Amino acid sequence: MRSGSKRVRPNHDDPPVPTSSNHSGLPRSSKTPSPMRTYFKRLGLMALAMGLLLLLAVPNANLAQTTDDKSQAPSKPTIEPVTPANAQVMEAGMLADDNPPPTASTADHSKFPILQQDFQSGPEVTAACLTCHTNAAKQLMKTSHWTWICPRARQELEDKQGREVGKGEHIINNFCIALGANEPRCTSCHAGYGWEDKNFDFTNETLVDCLVCHDTTKSYKKFPVSAGHPVYAKDFPKGREWPKGSGKIWPPADLKNIALNVGKPSRHNCGTCHFFGGGGEGVKHGDMDVSLAMPHEGVDVHMNAAGLDFKCTQCHTTMAHQVSGRCFTIPALEEKEFALMGHESNKLLACESCHGELPHENKKLNDHTDRVSCQTCHIPTMARERPTKMWWDWSKAGEKSPQGKPMVKKGDVKGATVSTYDTKKGEFIWVMNETPEYIWFNGKMKHTFIGDVIDDQTPASQVPGVMKGRFDNLDMSKPIVRINIPGGDATDPEARITPVKIHRGKQVYDKKRKILAVPKLFPSGEKKGEAYWKSYDWDRAIVAGMDYIGQEYSGEYDFIQTEMVWPLAHMVPTAKDAVSCAECHTDNGRLASIQGVYMPGRDRNPIIDYVGWGLVLLTLVGAMFHGLIRMVTGNKHASQSQSEKQEADQ
Repeated sequence: MRSGSKRVRPNHDDPPVPTSSNHSGLPRSSKTPSPMRTYFKRLGLMALAMGLLLLLAVPNANLAQTTDDKSQAPSKPTIEPVTPANAQVMEAGMLADDNPPPTASTADHSKFPILQQDFQSGPEVTAACLTCHTNAAKQLMKTSHWTWICPRARQELEDKQGREVGKGEHIINNFCIALGANEPRCTSCHAGYGWEDKNFDFTNETLVDCLVCHDTTKSYKKFPVSAGHPVYAKDFPKGREWPKGSGKIWPPADLKNIALNVGKPSRHNCGTCHFFGGGGEGVKHGDMDVSLAMPHEGVDVHMNAAGLDFKCTQCHTTMAHQVSGRCFTIPALEEKEFALMGHESNKLLACESCHGELPHENKKLNDHTDRVSCQTCHIPTMARERPTKMWWDWSKAGEKSPQGKPMVKKGDVKGATVSTYDTKKGEFIWVMNETPEYIWFNGKMKHTFIGDVIDDQTPASQVPGVMKGRFDNLDMSKPIVRINIPGGDATDPEARITPVKIHRGKQVYDKKRKILAVPKLFPSGEKKGEAYWKSYDWDRAIVAGMDYIGQEYSGEYDFIQTEMVWPLAHMVPTAKDAVSCAECHTDNGRLASIQGVYMPGRDRNPIIDYVGWGLVLLTLVGAMFHGLIRMVTGNKHASQSQSEKQEADQ
């Protein structure tokens, strides 16, 4: 019944209304409608049906809104940013709960006498921890958090002579380039104390940092250039300034209070390092930053502090300090010895562990899951509330102010302030809340390692898998090095369409040996004067860095374009924010770059088009012929009914 119409209840005392019969035998009103009117009504219905059919048949009938057209994009609910201030207030309220959850620790460390002392250093705290947790350091020392080497690399990289792979060995990147010769700065994110150079003692258990993962006070911070140590009161009783000249003081760590308040790792603990990978917040990853410390559902529905409130360890489960997850060449979902908390039976670290392989009520959506990853639809944008770096051009480094001083230039990205240039590091491009790129990915990666010969001749336009991003200065006519290469394509049954952040840039390489160079950037050790951030001389920095890692340097350097691919797995908002069908099934949509698969609405096939339009034409002709027959027969029956009525009246 149409809205606003009135339903008339029949009155059984009224006399019956005279009716006649039509050719179908159904009752018919005594007022016979005009055959011509009936014909035009049918033509109108046919036209409506044809219009709907055309909308379905014609690819990209302008139904879809491309991601580039922001002015016409459907509006999304306003997301209130999470600031450090309100994040701390929210979590402080949660920590103040007098009813701890069932997973709370069974030990109250504040009552342990051995922790009731004024510790002078981190290793002293670790020594106290080991009196009870006797195997903890031994366990941690077998993990990549300690060695910075992938435990299964030898098995996976037999074609590379079984070399060990990780930040600690052979890996090079296009952020801060490499660990070697730069340890004191890089190892501020190491789960240990004192990794200043290659002489670090990896067997000393007291050098394991327990507090970085188990502090619950949120006051424990490793000083950025102290090789993993925090600020100690014995050395800097009033705190230590960083950056130099900024006036910002890092207070000494209250080691006693922190040791008395240890607990299970929180998002804050993990994020202390992982939110700042690559040398700063949001530099490396497009799906991890400070917003995940206390996110709302518009940032991540699983970690939503007012909802499910997943900790990192809900998915990245741990056995003997071994944390499940990606390890350079190895997909996380193959780590069968781990399972999501509460779903231990299926041994699968992936969305399917909780949601299954057919998670949707709509069967058509389930038809996508074998070729489209969950993240493709459920991570609509990366860096949802805080910027992520997309381009880093080291070739522009070295420019100083008119006064001859190092300088930093700032810019704005959707209201967020970012560094667009740094004398020490070069030129940057940042984005926030933008559509990711999409690739075929089977979960495995290949790498270009330190010492590998590269191709510095082939233009990027001719390198398979390379494409220019929306937010970079990539020159497709110049060569490029793919530092990591995702596995899989449309012919690989294990590959699925996956959203990624691709970080591109320019970095230094040995022009004669054709290998990526490792410069000494950070001023430390005997050759700190040779470091680029001290001398601003690339040649001197490369000599020092390559000598440190045992690589030969020809004496000739240049800069080459590079890229690194980072799959997205975090920042999953609520289902209402998922990518719509029309955003992909359209010309120039999200998946415009995906090859090897036919996508309705995006792709055209001449044969299918001819067949489709032929069916449309036949349908139109048939409908018109049917209407004509109905009109003729309607006239005949109308005349017959009129004759019968006249005979009855006589």
